[in-house]
Amino acid sequence: MPAKPWPYVTPGIPDELFERLPGIPMSQREIRLLLLSHLRLCPDSVLWDIGAGTGTIPVETGLLCPNGKIIAIERDSDVADLVRRNCQKFGVSNVQVIEGSAPECLVGLPQAPDRVCLEGGRDLREILAAVWPRLRKQGRVVATASTLESLYAISESLSELQARNIEVVQSAVNRLETRGSRQLFAAIDPIFVLSGEKFG
Repeated sequence: MPAKPWPYVTPGIPDELFERLPGIPMSQREIRLLLLSHLRLCPDSVLWDIGAGTGTIPVETGLLCPNGKIIAIERDSDVADLVRRNCQKFGVSNVQVIEGSAPECLVGLPQAPDRVCLEGGRDLREILAAVWPRLRKQGRVVATASTLESLYAISESLSELQARNIEVVQSAVNRLETRGSRQLFAAIDPIFVLSGEKFG
């Protein structure tokens, strides 16, 4: 039986262990850890990951929540297949990949989430407005923003939805990299992570 590519219970799978496609975004390890901490997962959490990309969040949450259910939503069929391959590589069996565009495809999802992860997307306001009625009470939404426009759209939407315990964190992470014969610290692109809870 082949060795597992990540045999640990600790999250933070190295980026290079994931299969990738050119041009498809991937949450880098340090950002992923920040997202996971803000999701505040339980062993049986139901997570919607909207815009799953490479599938790093579904893989990590699938491993962390063995009794949970992860719905990975991706509009591109090739990228959806990439998520499936990465789940298979890491032995994750509790991820269901849905091919479709949010917010339209959210209507037919059978299980209401108690956690939602939203990374990027063009219709942030519309997606959050569609997610909120389906989100269980005391559920959490975690979203990332890399531009001032997306930061404003998410923060204003969370306020309009009357989310509680809103938090905003900006990452500032540097990695030691080898370039030629020298080692230097290279900055990872700063990302805002916003989170809020539903109580009503």
